[in-house]
Amino acid sequence: MYSIRGDDYNVISPYFLFMILKCISMEKLKSRKEIFEFSGSLAEYQLMKPKKTYMEYEVDQYNSYQNYLYKRALYGLNALDQKELATMCSKKKHRINKVYLKGQQVINVYKQKLTIAYSNFIFKTMFPNSPITDFLVQDVETDVNFKNTLTFKDLNISKDQIISIFMEEGILPKNFMSISHDPNQLPRLKNQKL
Repeated sequence: MYSIRGDDYNVISPYFLFMILKCISMEKLKSRKEIFEFSGSLAEYQLMKPKKTYMEYEVDQYNSYQNYLYKRALYGLNALDQKELATMCSKKKHRINKVYLKGQQVINVYKQKLTIAYSNFIFKTMFPNSPITDFLVQDVETDVNFKNTLTFKDLNISKDQIISIFMEEGILPKNFMSISHDPNQLPRLKNQKL
């Protein structure tokens, strides 16, 4: 066994080496986190729970039948489930598709008007005295053949705006805001649940 003598400092005893390694491992143990502490990217979320751990969805003031009519006008046959499509006659499918196409044309024209208004505002603020701006601002016509691909979110179009446009154009009924249930619905049986 090696030992440290007064004149020989180059030789380290195995016991001394063992003690050094033991101290290092003790320091590692002191600084480590326990198993129940999560150290990943969600560590703060797990230790300090936020006030809300659930998702809040936007709730509008429209009832289920109004939402059904709105979705049917906006999305056409895609808004209906397969069961309803299977039991629906072909003439009703044709009417729904016709209303859907008219709604898409109306929305496209409205999107074009908003885009023209935004672009005119930008040109007037950036280049107020330019003759090119005057020429561009004069042209406010929409093109029915051009399809505007901007989303409702990009143009800040809300559901209420779409509903009011659909009511003005006759896509949704004039009494849309006062409709509470389907007028063509069959009466409910006594033992039938809602």
